[in-house]
Amino acid sequence: MSSPRAKNLALVLLALTQFVVVIDASITNVALPSIGKALDIDQDSLSWVVNSYTLVFGGFLLLGGRLADFFGRRRMFMVGMALFGVASLAGGFAQSEEWLIIARAFQGLGAAIASPAALSIVTRTFKEGSERNRALGVWGAVAGAGGAAGVLLGGILTQWAGWEWVLFVNVPIAAFVVWQAPKRLLESKAEEESERTLDIPGAVAITAGLALLVYTLVDASSIGWGSTETILRGVAALALIAVFVIVELRTKKPLVPFSIFRNRTLRAANIVGILTGMSLFSMFFLITLYLQQVLGQDALKAGLSYLPLSVSIVLAAGLAGQLVTKFGFKPVLVTGLMCRRGAGVVQPDQPGRLLPGRRARPFDARRYRPGSVLRAGDDRRHVGHQTRRGGTGLGLINTSQQIGGALGLAILASIANTSTNDAFSSGVTDKAVALTQGFSDAFLVGACFALVGAIAAALLISSKDSKDHAEAAQRGEPEASDA
Repeated sequence: MSSPRAKNLALVLLALTQFVVVIDASITNVALPSIGKALDIDQDSLSWVVNSYTLVFGGFLLLGGRLADFFGRRRMFMVGMALFGVASLAGGFAQSEEWLIIARAFQGLGAAIASPAALSIVTRTFKEGSERNRALGVWGAVAGAGGAAGVLLGGILTQWAGWEWVLFVNVPIAAFVVWQAPKRLLESKAEEESERTLDIPGAVAITAGLALLVYTLVDASSIGWGSTETILRGVAALALIAVFVIVELRTKKPLVPFSIFRNRTLRAANIVGILTGMSLFSMFFLITLYLQQVLGQDALKAGLSYLPLSVSIVLAAGLAGQLVTKFGFKPVLVTGLMCRRGAGVVQPDQPGRLLPGRRARPFDARRYRPGSVLRAGDDRRHVGHQTRRGGTGLGLINTSQQIGGALGLAILASIANTSTNDAFSSGVTDKAVALTQGFSDAFLVGACFALVGAIAAALLISSKDSKDHAEAAQRGEPEASDA
């Protein structure tokens, strides 16, 4: 890794992995109507094709980071990508709703193992400062483009080859990555190799709790928010999350050592990460349904509608790395979230009028990624006994975004369904008008999530940390010793 060429080839391989991982959170969106028809999945259950992936991905990211630290980052990267490829193959052959959802969950597990390992390798391959910022800028651009490119690629594959190929496409990519990894990447482990407590109970408890909470939110619009069943499910979900907290407090080596949140900026970054995920991730799902259900576009045309979004996200995310180096991560993050908020304020008031502000969205929340990742990587310096846990910190920041995305999708989908049903109840007979009202309300709530995130970023993130980080990056030096 001493030559720029070797580093660049490693970055290409790792960025390709992140591209595929991010794509799979959105590539199925355009294919959802075709999937629902082929496997007889009703409208209320379709969100689980997306959420089964994001929930398991988010719930096990922390465990993935720990596995990478203890058993070797390159090794776990290869294991995760192999599992991801096999699960994609199984999902493409799915013959029922349950089969597909389980396959998507295993895809999420593979991604949760591979993604933190890959990002950990990036931060150890590139020297801290401007070199690492540039690498993370590329990483952010690729990851940012993945969300939009997923729906574009999904539309093309669904229209020309069938919905199964939105999953089959992952198989050759995963095989290529696993083949090349030993040639392009160096192996590394955390120094505390003797401490191999993995806290699997904690990972299972938080994932189960979040899955039940999301299921409660999704189903509440049909059975009633105040129904006994909804209340009991909500209580059970919160009980599982409480079990997770208890396990973490009593485990010698917890999955989430709460002392890590003594760092003000890291604590704030995770709060903002949840809000960003709630605002951003669900937009692809909702906009895609709007394009097909209201505007009547087929899968290919809906996918092509995202082409300008894909290009602008790549440009904006690449620019974000340079902006973070020049101005610090705080102003970039706040500005991006405010753009996201502005993009969601103007709503469609009739079928066929997709809000123009949507086109401003690419220049917003994706700017958040470089700054948050840098802070997550810096936790090893700021939190005493966490010095050698880079993978865990990196997993934590990504977990916040994935969990926020799953919760946001559940909340906004429920709002859209409830608002649409209310429109029908009030006498609206035109289905397109009722659906537009539901999507409009959901978009507005998503914009509110972004506004709250911007306020939280402005008030909670340390301006001194942001300034120090920018100055250190401009000098090409680490802001503090790694010792």
